[in-house]
Amino acid sequence: MFQSRNMETKHYDVFVIGSGIAGQTAAKACIEAGLTVAISDKREYGGTCATRGCDPKKVLMQFADVMQNTTQLKGLGIKKRPKIKWKAVKKFKTSFTKPVPTSTESDLKELGIDLYHQSPKFISNNEAMVEGKTISADKFVIATGHVPRQLEFEGSDLLKTSDDILNLKKIPKSAIFIGSGYVGMEFCYMLSTMGCDVTMIEVGNNALSQFDSFLVEKLVEVLEKNGVNFMFNTNPVEVKKLKKNLKLTYEKNGKTKTIKARKIFNTAGRVPAIEKLDLEHANIKVDESGILVNDFMQSTSNDNIYACGDVSSKSLPLTPLSGLQGYIAGHNIINGNKKEFKNPLVPSVVFTKPQIASVGYSEEEAQSRYKNIKVFKGDASDWYNAKKEHAEAYAYKILVNERTNKIVGAHLLSSQANETINIFAMAINEGLTLNDFKKQIFTYPSYTNDLKSMLKDED
Repeated sequence: MFQSRNMETKHYDVFVIGSGIAGQTAAKACIEAGLTVAISDKREYGGTCATRGCDPKKVLMQFADVMQNTTQLKGLGIKKRPKIKWKAVKKFKTSFTKPVPTSTESDLKELGIDLYHQSPKFISNNEAMVEGKTISADKFVIATGHVPRQLEFEGSDLLKTSDDILNLKKIPKSAIFIGSGYVGMEFCYMLSTMGCDVTMIEVGNNALSQFDSFLVEKLVEVLEKNGVNFMFNTNPVEVKKLKKNLKLTYEKNGKTKTIKARKIFNTAGRVPAIEKLDLEHANIKVDESGILVNDFMQSTSNDNIYACGDVSSKSLPLTPLSGLQGYIAGHNIINGNKKEFKNPLVPSVVFTKPQIASVGYSEEEAQSRYKNIKVFKGDASDWYNAKKEHAEAYAYKILVNERTNKIVGAHLLSSQANETINIFAMAINEGLTLNDFKKQIFTYPSYTNDLKSMLKDED
């Protein structure tokens, strides 16, 4: 049996699992270095971000932003809110996603990379089964990304995920979200702005636990004013299907109650997509953060394995970071382990309106790292830029190391936070002091120019 299997084995220098940015980057580097390469994916080629994540989400979100803008300016020159043709919006979104799998496959084939359309299962340290074939490789690159976390209660199979939100045939009359992380908050904002009656269920006592609570509380207040019903410290117990609705049973403050909605979405976070790979057959160690890798993106337990992108233990769910890790994995396979991954300063954003953005240290992290810090914190809702938009919230918290006078963390809540946070990312990367930053000349009256006003000491 063993001899027969070996005779049928196809060998590659490198076999990549996952066709997102991380996997593609590693595969392209290796094929261009003259190695034989194959790549596999159980879903359409192109990865999460381009086909069912960041890119299509942002296409849809901009229509919610239009609705929110007109709501804020209604009575100030806007007579009524526009009507959104959801079918046309979806068609526009599809114009971005539909070409991705075909173009991705075409690009990879043109480079001479073999393609497989199934999730492999490891059978030894350097072998896997895929499409009924045994393949072996000198090196494997695992770049399978994240999948929605499965919730374990009766009826949880009735829950929908972010994939389903992107493909809704129409905006539902009502929806419940379970989990108030990035995905949950963004989509609850989008649906509520477009007329859906939205309830957000969260087992913890606040939303967006990764972000500054001072800003998160203001964001939650805005979403509540716009119709989102937040229920914190609430545990889902059971989901049942009714004729038109779904009924969620939950526990809160020791009492059991129910709530109904047309759709219930599982937005309780995402976990490494490793369940079907049979990693134990290849001695690949994992924990809740993903496949355990060293600074070379190499498995700590199997030298034949590299992991990059969201599935690695050294990643954050951010596309630019996935590409960087894919490059490092590919480089080290080609040249030996010479290039180490150093976690760069990466800004993160939640695309609600207002947006909440963060870069560098939180206040708690800065306090534990430095002897003394300056905290520049304030509500800017009465500043010009917020008032001209009739925005309901505009706030900030900037952290400075008192000894060096350098900016070490920035947290923003505004309609332009996704762009202005990049200014602080550059400032922190370049080690700018308060005086350095205040010397910069920015356009006026821009949100970027406001950043200097945020760094003024209170009288």
